[in-house]
Amino acid sequence: MAREAFCIAGIEIAPGSRGTASVPLPKLNSHTELDLPVHVVHGKTPGPTLFVSAAVHGDELNGVEICQRLLEHKGLQRLHGTLLVIPVVNVYGMIHQTRYLPDRRDLNRSFPGSETGSLAGRVANLFMREIVARCTHGIDLHTGAILRSNLPQIRANLEDPATAELARAFGVPVLLNSPLRDGSLREAAASHDVISLLYEAGEALRYNEIAIRAGYHGVINVMRSVGMLRASKKSKGTADPFVARTSSWVRAPESGMIRDTVPLGKQVAKGDVLGHVSDPYSSYQVDIVSPFRGIVIGRSESPMTHEGDAMFHIARFHDDIDEIEGTVDDFNQTHTDEGLFDDG
Repeated sequence: MAREAFCIAGIEIAPGSRGTASVPLPKLNSHTELDLPVHVVHGKTPGPTLFVSAAVHGDELNGVEICQRLLEHKGLQRLHGTLLVIPVVNVYGMIHQTRYLPDRRDLNRSFPGSETGSLAGRVANLFMREIVARCTHGIDLHTGAILRSNLPQIRANLEDPATAELARAFGVPVLLNSPLRDGSLREAAASHDVISLLYEAGEALRYNEIAIRAGYHGVINVMRSVGMLRASKKSKGTADPFVARTSSWVRAPESGMIRDTVPLGKQVAKGDVLGHVSDPYSSYQVDIVSPFRGIVIGRSESPMTHEGDAMFHIARFHDDIDEIEGTVDDFNQTHTDEGLFDDG
């Protein structure tokens, strides 16, 4: 029996074809019309329906480029199931180069939203209705905030076996067990029995090539894992990821200028010095010390700080992590080198 066409926003995409739908959004206050771009690849044969979304926070741009590269993947010609790619969810935020919507709300704290609620609530409701409700799986692509960078990582509810399996398939060195947060897209997706992952890598308003390559290949890995794409004969094996059950930010003990900081992916022990805060008016200096053992998965990129500012995000592990720094180095090298992946 032939598959039915996929219908969205009045557009029908026949099996074995692809198309782009423009889902209407609330207008700007200038009365300028906006729409949510949704790229649909509808395979000839049945399979999962996966959404890949980016720029839920309008200044997080790595995911936009990941989506563009994903849509150029040659293997989509033989897709099983249906792929929905939404390169820019928060169109309003991207226009203004900001994380938020014009109502100053965080879209990723506004799900599942409401048809009659705030602007953020209406956009969230629209995304749930038009995208999430149609899917079986989802991958939401994020970066760190402005002047904060993240090591490539997957955040997911690892207590759920199906989600944990998908997270491992993605192929990043660190998985962070992250409880479902109220108002988040992940929580709303889970209420619809949609298995979802959140990918974090890089920094807002900047392209990071390693983060983009890792995210692109991670999405492909997941699609192969769930049977949407055929397995690659040339794909390189990846080391088992390290699973962090908790993470904490280390904060600046004083205000001043930061120097000699440790890089992302650095393994640290309790008592290690992560950096120094110096007083620009004197030779006074105070150390920022790690209160526990782990690996740096996020850090501030600003040389200026105030007392109490979050400076280093450290993932904490219950298992032995003696090899993790080397694993991260290998991962970065793999995604720096060219020609190591099969794109078929």
